[in-house]
Amino acid sequence: MLDRVPASRAAAVTGWRVAALRDHVYPALVPAGTNASGRLLTDLSRAEWQLLDAFEDDLYDLTRLTLDDGQHGWAYVSDANGEILPVDWDATEFTNCELRSYVERCGRWRRWYEQRQSDEDAS
Repeated sequence: MLDRVPASRAAAVTGWRVAALRDHVYPALVPAGTNASGRLLTDLSRAEWQLLDAFEDDLYDLTRLTLDDGQHGWAYVSDANGEILPVDWDATEFTNCELRSYVERCGRWRRWYEQRQSDEDAS
């Protein structure tokens, strides 16, 4: 999506979980009585944030969270209760079964987005 692998670090946040979603291969960070861990991207440019914001659908809200180490990070979180499953998202299953097609989908979306931006700039 970004044409690069951004710098990142391990991060965890209490009071959230990485939930599986109905009819989606990607997860949602949702409020819960557990601990969610993952990667915090640490060097995104303004243009990259804008790209990610455009990509994320209405299912998500960009929210500032206090991480377990006391630092803060931004995360796309969801309260789409009707789509949230009671099980956690499985990163290994996603990698083995869905990643290739998801990367292709992201590439198609990026090309569409850039064409739309180019068309708007030409108008």
